[in-house]
Amino acid sequence: MAEFGQAFTSQMVVSSFENDQWSTADVKPIGPFSFHPATHVLHYSSTCFEGLKAYRWVDGSIHLFRHHDNISRLRASAASLCLPVPPAELIEEAIINAVKAVTDEIPDLPGALYIRPTLIGTELNIGAAGRGSKNALLYVITSPVGDYFSGGVRPLKLLIDDENMRSTPKFGQVKTGGNYAASLGSVTSARAEYQADQVLFCPGGQVQETGAANFMILRGNDLITKKLDGSILPGITRNSILKLGADMGYQVHEIDFTVDELLNWLPDSEAFLSGTAAVLSPVGSVVYQGVGHTVGNGEVGERSMQLKQALTSIQHGKQEDRWHWTSLIA
Repeated sequence: MAEFGQAFTSQMVVSSFENDQWSTADVKPIGPFSFHPATHVLHYSSTCFEGLKAYRWVDGSIHLFRHHDNISRLRASAASLCLPVPPAELIEEAIINAVKAVTDEIPDLPGALYIRPTLIGTELNIGAAGRGSKNALLYVITSPVGDYFSGGVRPLKLLIDDENMRSTPKFGQVKTGGNYAASLGSVTSARAEYQADQVLFCPGGQVQETGAANFMILRGNDLITKKLDGSILPGITRNSILKLGADMGYQVHEIDFTVDELLNWLPDSEAFLSGTAAVLSPVGSVVYQGVGHTVGNGEVGERSMQLKQALTSIQHGKQEDRWHWTSLIA
């Protein structure tokens, strides 16, 4: 299978907002868009997106995982960017149409179909720096995927960056391309200098999240992660793991904590990243101010993998879904 996100299915779904109304969510062969050089998104980054997955269960049926939560978050992001906010029903129709159009291209488990609904501002106006785009394009593309990080499940290395911020204090909760672009310099440097897989952003010594995923610690009976305060993404996988952790008997703590506290916890802890793409990816070590620190024994954490198994068992239809997270669509 190609590297995550580099293979695409044959179809996509497109809907446009013009003259104060949305068009139907039409299925089309996947292909390039053509934009005027003055298109709003090209100048003012009026873009937001989501990431979710569809799974082919062993009986051949196709199921989405928590897509209503992705729809709500996309609409919140659109509102934050002053973009036309698509109705929830339209986004759901676009997602379902996109999946149903490519059911034959969805891989068997443990693979999945990654779904990327995207909203961009399309007004032709380079003078609109001080307001949102009046026109917009909603589209959904899909990609057959396996593991997000190369090499499968392995302990990741993180670089702790206590100087830079992944996003502005209240804009980290918005799933917009600008937040990811802002982290690229730090992530690229970390890979080149320390062979790190990701950067854990800790501005002012306060632990937040990595450039592409939420961050969690398992210490004794405590499951610890940064609280939602607008600075980090309200991850749907994050929320799922916290619910599953509580159900498994862990004490869940959504709190502020410092780099110093984190370093003190690491020797007798497990750590991992969570996200739709990453699912749950274990962290084996961190680098801070040029010094390496091992998380636990440096290997893949057994209890972390139990949490991952609990999540994927629901996603794959192998365990009772008492939270009603999965939706049958085909």
